[in-house]
Amino acid sequence: MSGVASRLQHFRDKSNGIGTNSQAVKFLNQDYERLRTSCLEGGYLFQDDSFEPLPSSLGYDELGPNSYKVRGITWMRPTELCSNPQFIVESATRTDICQGALGDCWLLAAIASLTLNKPILSRVVPHDQSFEENYAGIFHFEFWQFGDWVDVVVDDRLPTRDGKLLFVHSEEGSEFWSALLEKAYAKLNGCYEALSGGSTMEGFEDFTGGIAERHDLSKPDPHLFHIIKKALSRGSLLGCSIDITSASDSEAITHRKLVKGHAYSVTGADQVEYRGDRVQLIRIRNPWGEVEWNGAWSDNSSEWRYVNDDDRQRLTNRSEDGEFWMSFSDFLRQYSRLEICNLTPDALTGDEYKKWAETEFEDTWRRGVSAGGCRNYANTFWMNPQFVIKLDEVDDDPDDGEEDGCTFIVGLMQKNRRRMRKIGEDMETIGFAIYELPEEYSGKRQVHLKKNFFMYNCSAARSETFINQREVCSRFHLPPGEYLIVPSTFEPNKNGDFYVRVFSEKPADFQEIDDPVDCHVEQVDIDEDDICDRFQRLFGQLAGHDAEISAFELRGILNRVVARRNDIKTDGFSLTTCRNMVNLLDKDGSAKLGVVEFRILWTKIEKFLDLYKERDADQSGCMSSSEMRMAVEAAGFSLNNPLHQIIVARYSEPDLTIDFDNFVCCLIRLESLFKTFKALDEDGSGKIKLDFKQWLNVSMV
Repeated sequence: MSGVASRLQHFRDKSNGIGTNSQAVKFLNQDYERLRTSCLEGGYLFQDDSFEPLPSSLGYDELGPNSYKVRGITWMRPTELCSNPQFIVESATRTDICQGALGDCWLLAAIASLTLNKPILSRVVPHDQSFEENYAGIFHFEFWQFGDWVDVVVDDRLPTRDGKLLFVHSEEGSEFWSALLEKAYAKLNGCYEALSGGSTMEGFEDFTGGIAERHDLSKPDPHLFHIIKKALSRGSLLGCSIDITSASDSEAITHRKLVKGHAYSVTGADQVEYRGDRVQLIRIRNPWGEVEWNGAWSDNSSEWRYVNDDDRQRLTNRSEDGEFWMSFSDFLRQYSRLEICNLTPDALTGDEYKKWAETEFEDTWRRGVSAGGCRNYANTFWMNPQFVIKLDEVDDDPDDGEEDGCTFIVGLMQKNRRRMRKIGEDMETIGFAIYELPEEYSGKRQVHLKKNFFMYNCSAARSETFINQREVCSRFHLPPGEYLIVPSTFEPNKNGDFYVRVFSEKPADFQEIDDPVDCHVEQVDIDEDDICDRFQRLFGQLAGHDAEISAFELRGILNRVVARRNDIKTDGFSLTTCRNMVNLLDKDGSAKLGVVEFRILWTKIEKFLDLYKERDADQSGCMSSSEMRMAVEAAGFSLNNPLHQIIVARYSEPDLTIDFDNFVCCLIRLESLFKTFKALDEDGSGKIKLDFKQWLNVSMV
């Protein structure tokens, strides 16, 4: 129950603006300003008890406590490593980022890209920090994590060997912002080793809050040039690289002066008239130095002689060392991949940029409830969370030959998996499918589509692949309409939290759909005249001298009945279940059932038994969690995904089966809860108000 409460509190915080870059979530509740003030007033340097200078902070395997790789490591402050340490000298540059003994080059490439965009860098690296003014051995950084900006505090004790930083360091050795940034990111993810291996796009997103997409240039989108131009007009970060085939290829320079395995930035896209044809050009920047492309359309190439003066002046007067033009066709031939990080509206402060419309949701996959697996698993796929996007407006400026439609990007991200490496868990294989909604479902938001819909409808689009990375992201261009997005793991019954978001060129309505929460249980209306003599005599024998049946007596009666049946599986009714039954029907507060109440209960149990056997499709004697979900609905309850999760967590066995006594207990408990709320909801508003004691009384029933 505490998990439910914390989830509710999280959504309340978000609605109050907590999690924005200006009001970041304090990681582990550590407040930078308060901690620094305390250190300055006490005259001591900060020591972070939540990320101590211990082997556990380094790693769990290759950098684990028993690994030879951690021998001789000591943790030292910059003030102990050099005479004049600096946080940032003048401004952050790529020479501040040199890789150490950790396989996090993906992260360093993302950090290097940050240095090219000072406004975005300042969101991650607050610049009011130094080793001189108000130095207290404490620093902080802000990272985007699954919809929230998180402020992470660290002390400045850094892992060293032989007096030198073990991991990221600056070229000259006296600048420490990049090393401290790496430490904060390691703390956020559990340890340094958790950063080993990853995608530059992951770093892009955690430093910007944007959504990153990857394009394989050997199979380019037919409208890729148009996509690039639009991305630049929206202030997106664009990076490109040439794949390496071996370690010796890394940083190898081609005969055209391009560096393999190297992160380049795309900074412009334009078209010029050239000998009677329109030529598409791409401007690229090598942030690491002066090595430049020497082919067609390079700085001193002959092609520029055949371009009119206005175009030549417009395109070449802004060139600088490391920046060059090349034709789009050469770009596709020479480079292997393009990565575009599309920024959120709040990251773009200038009016010169067009902005994406962004919507987002957090949800979970849970075994037996909402982790239905991919479309290959027809019996459970429908159980996955479902989202609808309504696209009304077509794009303003479609590419030549492109049909009118609506462009949007879907990103599906699994949460906290890097942090879970320490406990032996890694990425699940994830993806999503998109279905066009038929007219009969148009505008409906309180309907979780069931198995039959997916059996008879093909997907309109899908993620390019299911992949075991943190995020799968795809761009789509579809006609206006309503579409259902179904995110899933590849295999069913894989637990995980996920975050899904949509960036659309025009505002789009994007929301989760789920069944409403309601109760339509038919009430059993019986009075004493309706009870036959035979039942009256049976009740008299069972009830004894007081003519009432207690929870203890009810337990014995029911267990004798079910023990004689071999078509249902049960361990017998628990006393708790029997008390719930008595509480539901006990009208006079005696905590016992009279003959009418017992007859009503017996009628309910007979109905539950029929329902149970009917939904037990494989006649195993027990229900699967998916069968249980449909049985609950057939019993008259409409529940949403979170409630189904609670039911499976509370009433199923480890193998996700539900036996008869738990099935009955669940239905009785549900009916009791609905009945209690309805009695307290005097004005039918759907809301009740309880003080603490009243809430305890209701909860204890």
